[in-house]
Amino acid sequence: MDLGIKGRKAIVCAASKGLGKGCARALAAEGVSLVVNARGAEALEATAAEIRADFGVSVVAIAADVTTAEGRAALLKACPDPDILVNNAGGPPPGDFRAWDEKAWHSAVEANMVTPIMLIRATIDSMIARKFGRIVNITSAAVKNPIANLGLSNGARAGLTGFVAGLSRQVAKHNVTINGLLPGPFETDRLRSVFAAGSKSSGRPVDALREERRLANPAERFGTTEEFGAACAFLCSAHAGFVVGQNIVLDGGAFPGTL
Repeated sequence: MDLGIKGRKAIVCAASKGLGKGCARALAAEGVSLVVNARGAEALEATAAEIRADFGVSVVAIAADVTTAEGRAALLKACPDPDILVNNAGGPPPGDFRAWDEKAWHSAVEANMVTPIMLIRATIDSMIARKFGRIVNITSAAVKNPIANLGLSNGARAGLTGFVAGLSRQVAKHNVTINGLLPGPFETDRLRSVFAAGSKSSGRPVDALREERRLANPAERFGTTEEFGAACAFLCSAHAGFVVGQNIVLDGGAFPGTL
């Protein structure tokens, strides 16, 4: 299927690896020019070069911390009027809520709620003016099915989801959509860090925790960044204009609800 977005411009945050990279590659495969961002310059430049070589599209790499005002300014200077915005940032650390002070909460909310809102604020009016915009927020399956030791993520990402629920309905008439992609267990550094933390707190081997989690999933596997990227690209497509304010869980069937 031609997604109808060839020639569009996209900002993809936290795109040097993992889910962000999967989204960047899927958009590039559709002929979208990219501005990609991550904190680590070396990994980011390697990803940008790989995407240019594989798909022949323009890729501008901005090494900056997007959770800071300065980082967002650098990103928006490189692409002030994107047609597509993929918000993504590493999740806060797992743990017991008793260990999290006020600073930890502020950091989680800044990274996983305020940062995407500020990027939406900076780009949405130009999308409205052009009558085309696609915004995808990568959050977490924990928004629908909270994970006890990921309380910082549960809270901050649920806050973003609540904000978007209202805004998305206000801008839909302009062919601007905002949706959430809620990943469950994917083969990423984030998942590996969760296993490492679990191993440290429980004393159990990482491999045992990993296998237990894999077998507990109805699909009996972890997701791939390629299939996550494909879902993101569809939500960014010309064919997804009637998908508004939705939170789509990609978790292999782990969420136990009907709705």
